[in-house]
Amino acid sequence: MTASIPISHPTRFMALEQADFQRLEHAGYLKGLLQPFKGKGSLETWASQCAALRDDVIGLAQRRVLPQAHAYPFSLLDVQLAQQATGAGTTFLRWRNLDRSSMGVALWEALLANPATPASLIDDLYAMELQRIVLNMQISLTHSIARQALDCASKAARAEAAYLRRVHGHTAADPPTTKESP
Repeated sequence: MTASIPISHPTRFMALEQADFQRLEHAGYLKGLLQPFKGKGSLETWASQCAALRDDVIGLAQRRVLPQAHAYPFSLLDVQLAQQATGAGTTFLRWRNLDRSSMGVALWEALLANPATPASLIDDLYAMELQRIVLNMQISLTHSIARQALDCASKAARAEAAYLRRVHGHTAADPPTTKESP
């Protein structure tokens, strides 16, 4: 159940809505999970669709969320929402302080608890945090599914190679023989 938050002032942060996501190609990603994959190729295709969707969600965060988070009056705060690239090759939204010495949700919690943070920004900061949590989940899920699909494609290729070796009666280590003309 989602808490309904009474907002007594105009909001400065506009959370993403369904229309923002409708522009993304998400139908193929969801339908792709429950299909009879025929082998390596279809798995690689689906992995590519999931990775593209992940990149689209990251792009949505970069175009629609971060510019708001970096705009006035949020730009005056000592904790800001930023993107962080990971070693796994994706990007997440993180809270960090201005000198980049610290990062994490604890900074956001401290910002909310700080009496110096204007009360007029509390609702917006809460909406921003909810948006960050959901976007990071969506990025993580699409990234993980793409990675799993590629792993599965690799296993399918290995299974196919073993099958073909058996059916054709040779091993992959045996190079195909070619007859040279005399």
